[in-house]
Amino acid sequence: MAMLSADARFDIPLFTKYEIDAAFDEMFEAAGRPREHYRPLFDALLEMAPEELRRKKQTADLSFLHQGITFTVYGRDEGTERIFPYDLLPRIVTAAEWSRIEQGLTQRIVALNHFLKDIYHDGRILNDGIVPREMVYSCRHFRRQMRGFQVPRDIYVSVVGTDLIRLPSGEYVVLEDNLRVPSGVSYMLTNRRVMKRILPALFQKCGVRPIDHYGQALLSTLRALAPNARNEPTIVLLTPGVFNSAYFEHTYLARQMGVELVEGRDLVVHDNFVYMRTTAGLRRVDVIYRRIDDDFIDPLAFRADSILGVPGLFNAYRAGNVAMANAVGTGVADDKALYAYVPKIIRYYLGEDPILNNVETFLMTDDAQRQHVVDHLDRYVVKAVGESGGYGMLIGPHSSFAQREEFRRRILDNPRNYIAQPTILLSRAPCFVDGGVESRHVDLRPYILCGERVTIVPGGLTRVALQRGSLVVNSSQGGGSKDTWVLHE
Repeated sequence: MAMLSADARFDIPLFTKYEIDAAFDEMFEAAGRPREHYRPLFDALLEMAPEELRRKKQTADLSFLHQGITFTVYGRDEGTERIFPYDLLPRIVTAAEWSRIEQGLTQRIVALNHFLKDIYHDGRILNDGIVPREMVYSCRHFRRQMRGFQVPRDIYVSVVGTDLIRLPSGEYVVLEDNLRVPSGVSYMLTNRRVMKRILPALFQKCGVRPIDHYGQALLSTLRALAPNARNEPTIVLLTPGVFNSAYFEHTYLARQMGVELVEGRDLVVHDNFVYMRTTAGLRRVDVIYRRIDDDFIDPLAFRADSILGVPGLFNAYRAGNVAMANAVGTGVADDKALYAYVPKIIRYYLGEDPILNNVETFLMTDDAQRQHVVDHLDRYVVKAVGESGGYGMLIGPHSSFAQREEFRRRILDNPRNYIAQPTILLSRAPCFVDGGVESRHVDLRPYILCGERVTIVPGGLTRVALQRGSLVVNSSQGGGSKDTWVLHE
C-alpha cells in the first residue's frame, strides 16, 4: 500500500478529527476511502446522527454496569474497581486474514507444547544449542518439580491468549504469548452480546462468524485432560477470590461452562485425590481450570505463605489423579526473553517456517545488544520479562530523561530481567470518541484452546489505546476494548 501523507484528514462531519498517518489503518485505504469489508460500517455511520451514536454508547455502558463487568487496577489510591472501558465500533477482520491468523496460532501452540515437554524431559533443544540452557533454567517460571512428569496428552498449554499487532505494512505479527493465566476472554464474549443488541441490523448484514460456543469449547478442552476412566469428570474453576482483578471473568466462565467456581478453601486433598466440599459431602475433582499462578497453588510445594491454594494439590497432580490447565511450569514459555526463540522452536520441532513472525527482540543478556539499547533507550520499548498488564515497561519515545536513566540502571543491574523491542506504530481502528469517530491504536488477542484438537473461536479481544496518541492498550493503563468481527467468506 502506498504511504499516506501524515495526518490526512476528512471532510465528512463525523470524521473531522479522524487522522491517518504512517500506521496501518484498519478501516481506510485513504481519507474517505474505506476498505471493502468496512464499507457497511462506514455507510451505517454516515446514516446515524451523533446523538443516536451517543444513545447506543450509553445503552452499552449501562449494560456493562448492570452486568457488573469490571476489572481491578492495582496500585491506585483512588479505588481500584472500574467498569471495563468499551468502544462502540467493531474491528472487522476478513476471512482470508483470519485464516492466516488461525494457521499461525495453531502452529505456535503446537510447537510450544513440544518445547515444554522437551525441556521437562529429554532437553533435546537445549542439548542441541537451539535455546540456551541458562535462558531456560534462569527463568523464574521454570519448575524443577515438573521434571519427568507426564502431563495428560502431553498438553502443557490448554488455554492461550496471544497478542497480535499489525505493522504499517499490514502484516500481523506476534507481540507476545500469554500462557500462564491468560485473561480477557469474558470481555470478548460480553462485547459480542452487547453489540448484537445495539447494532443488530449491521451485525446481520456483515455476516459475522459466531463466538458464542467458546464456553462449550473450553469445557470440551478441559474434559480431554481428565484422568483415564473418568467418563463424567468433575471440573472446577479455581479462583483466588473476589479481590482478584479478573474475578468477574472467573464467575462468568464458570457459568458459561456449568461448572463450580471454587476457592482453595473449598478443596481438600486426601490420599492424593482432590475433593470439593459440598453440602452433600466430599466430591472428587478431576480437572482444575486454575486462575492462580504456580507460586500460590500449593503451600506445601511452592510458597509456604500462600492462603489461596490447596495443601497437597501438587502431589495429587504428580500422582495423575487430577489434571490442571494450564500445566504447572508453562510460564517458562511466555517469558519475554524466551519469546525471541519461538521462531527457532517452530523450525526445530515442526520443520516449518513461522506463519506469523515475531517482533524484532533484543536480549539484554547479549553484551552487544544490551549496549546498543542502553545507548538508544529513546528508540525502544523495554519490558520486564515476567510482567504483564503494561507494568514494568518503558516506552522510549514517550519517556522522560529520568525514566530512561532509571531503566538504564535496572537493565545493567539485572540484564536477564529485560528485553527491548523497536517502538512500533500499532495499527489504528475507528473509535467513537466525544461525539465523533477518531482513530486509535489497537492490538488483537485471539484465544486458542488445545485439547483433543486445537480450537480458535473466530475473533478475539481487540484492545484499544483510548488516549489519543497512546500505544498502551492494557486496561490497567487506560486502555479499553471493542468487539472483533471475523467475516464469513
